[in-house]
Amino acid sequence: MSAVLKIFSYLPNPRVWKSIIAGRISGVEVEVIGDKPNKLSTWLWDFNPRKMEEKEMSKDSSYARIGKRGFSGILYKTDEFLKAHPFGTVPAAFSPEGDIGVFESNSILRAVARVGKHGELYGKNNYEASRIDSYLDANLVFAREAQVYLLEIENLTQEGFDRMSAAYDFYLNGIETSLANSQYIAGNELTIADISFVCDFAQFLREGHYEEILTENGFGLISKNGPKDYPLVFKHLLELSDRKEFSSVMGTYLDWYRKKRN
Repeated sequence: MSAVLKIFSYLPNPRVWKSIIAGRISGVEVEVIGDKPNKLSTWLWDFNPRKMEEKEMSKDSSYARIGKRGFSGILYKTDEFLKAHPFGTVPAAFSPEGDIGVFESNSILRAVARVGKHGELYGKNNYEASRIDSYLDANLVFAREAQVYLLEIENLTQEGFDRMSAAYDFYLNGIETSLANSQYIAGNELTIADISFVCDFAQFLREGHYEEILTENGFGLISKNGPKDYPLVFKHLLELSDRKEFSSVMGTYLDWYRKKRN
């Protein structure tokens, strides 16, 4: 393998796992650099990111920017970083030379699949690739709703709960129907649609860590009856996450859920 993609992100990040898993399957080395979310404010965001010395961190620094989406306070980003990543978010991926930035986790996942030398993770032709894109777009809508839901779960409103419930049912209905008609989500071969699904849906299931808080606020787990309502979806999640290519990246992330089910 040769390194063809570098990613800077907060860690651990299930969204980054997508690209690492795809890289291991398709023969692409993905280099990931980062730190815990609350530590990224001490890093210089760049193609060659690094931890900054305390004397460098000042609101008068030429790298100082006001954090927006997901971060508050001052962050330190180079002009080159913002040229490659105009939205200024992470995960932030770069081409080997560092001149091209790729953002949004599903787009980074696509980049890995495109340069991969083994397998057909992005389909056998343009139409299959476009079908896979359809699932990735649907997945993105679900993942965005899940992100908002998990961030607000301790102060959840009825509107927020209903919105997430609707997104959950819509997305899982589609995946359940797909799996009723084929071995994998987009057909009879493993693709990046499956990889994206596993990583984002596993992250959504973190709602289970907040079950007590949800109950105290008059709500329940949205996924409580998931294995009964969407058996193929949950079976697919657990079977894929057990595969070496997935488990070697995801580690024990879903162990708590398996124990709870048993």
